[in-house]
Amino acid sequence: MTFIESSSTDPYFNLAMEEYVFEKMDKNEQYFILWQNDNTIVIGKHQNTAEEVNQAFVDAHNIHVARRLSGGGAVYHDKGNLNFTFIVDQDQAPDFNFKVFVIPVIEALKKIGIHAEFTGRNDLTIEGMKFSGNSQYAKKGRLLHHGCIMLDSNLTNVADALRVKPAKYESRGIKSVHSRVTCINANTTAPITMNCFKNLLKRQVFAANTMHSLLFTDKQLQEIQALRNKKYITWEWNYGASPSYNMKKEKKFSSGLVSIYIQSEKACIKTIRFFGDFFGNEDLSELEEAMRGLPLDQHLFQTLESLDIGKYMNGITAKDISELILY
Repeated sequence: MTFIESSSTDPYFNLAMEEYVFEKMDKNEQYFILWQNDNTIVIGKHQNTAEEVNQAFVDAHNIHVARRLSGGGAVYHDKGNLNFTFIVDQDQAPDFNFKVFVIPVIEALKKIGIHAEFTGRNDLTIEGMKFSGNSQYAKKGRLLHHGCIMLDSNLTNVADALRVKPAKYESRGIKSVHSRVTCINANTTAPITMNCFKNLLKRQVFAANTMHSLLFTDKQLQEIQALRNKKYITWEWNYGASPSYNMKKEKKFSSGLVSIYIQSEKACIKTIRFFGDFFGNEDLSELEEAMRGLPLDQHLFQTLESLDIGKYMNGITAKDISELILY
């Protein structure tokens, strides 16, 4: 397994670096990457940025906003947060099986006397409070799993920078974002430094793997920078135009929150956009295009069944979507 540690704290560079390793580097190799960002909100691939970000707070505090390749929800990064990435063959884990990739984090924390648990779809918690969120992206037999670990993050910024919809936490009996998150160092009498935690996690990951460290060549760094500038820094990627609509439907499923924006005309779908913190491997624009022109009637379910909704929104069915739209 190849180990890479990014020396950059530029979120746009680091996200481009992830994609570069995933798409361009040796497909026969497995990679483990550690990286950190300056103050940043990282948006899930399928989310509507305008609804997830407290833009006034972000602007006032010079917080970056960056969209990642994978689905899931928005997270806050700062230099008290450590990000980790596994890039492996997809046959090592079924789609959206997160647990196998977070075991090293759980085991590393045991070494310092902290009991962490994998809970829900994709979270790591300490005494029921989240300190790590995880997400995945798969393509052509390769899998990218990444997660963020709040070692000593600014929890006030976590709560104030994000506009988390009440449906996400009220179903769990939680009153606010702040009351459901914690940091590792808030749960130990002897705080651990970032470098110590990095080394602890590396030792756990490479206990069963031979480590080969890699430094990018100048040419590779230039190519990553070019991807950063072409894609990850752009307004189109990170925000995009908000959809026009005359019908909005939203529901929290066990597989994630789904928001649907429909512009209807003469009882048919003129345009449709899907947003949410769900996971899925296929391009949602394909589904949205396939649904243009469909009548908004009882036959919608049969049509959606033929479109294999699950590959666009993991765990969501044609019945789920048709009922959400029609009722």
